[in-house]
Amino acid sequence: MTKPLIVAITGATGVIYGVEMLRVLKKIGYPTHLIISESAGRNLAIETDISLAEVKGLADVVYSNKDMAAAVSSGSFKTKGMVVVPCTIKSLSGIANSYNDNLITRASDVCLKERRRLVLMVRETPLHKGHLDLMSRCADLGATILPPMPAFYHGPQTITDIIHQSVGKALDQFDIEHDLFRRWSGAAGKNGQ
Repeated sequence: MTKPLIVAITGATGVIYGVEMLRVLKKIGYPTHLIISESAGRNLAIETDISLAEVKGLADVVYSNKDMAAAVSSGSFKTKGMVVVPCTIKSLSGIANSYNDNLITRASDVCLKERRRLVLMVRETPLHKGHLDLMSRCADLGATILPPMPAFYHGPQTITDIIHQSVGKALDQFDIEHDLFRRWSGAAGKNGQ
């Protein structure tokens, strides 16, 4: 049985990254457990035309961010790991300091203590030293810091192409196969040369 991937969507700008993560995983048939913060629900309405019900419908299991007794709050519940996409600085701070006041930070803490993959797609710019220190602390604890920074070697033609490259990079961290972008094969591979 395939262990589910926990997908957490927080209130940073870029909720579309989380939505596309869920869409891709649903399309390839990979099980997901979703936690969506209250602020993420508000940003969804601000940044997209996608309803909260539609986003929840993309996941196999949905938890309230207040449900501290959810399955994913315990290390005895096996998962593939967790991606926080996008990850607010507030969530980053909670994870860095093991401040488990909601399910997103608790499930993240569980992944770290159980040595499961935790990918934090931090969304903020510019960054001050406090933000960088928090990222460094999370990395020291075992998290992967993967800000959604666009690459252009794959020749993106649409915003979705740019989003899918970042989503694909995150899925690579979990060894989940996808075909979201053309992989680099060296400069000689450009245009079939």
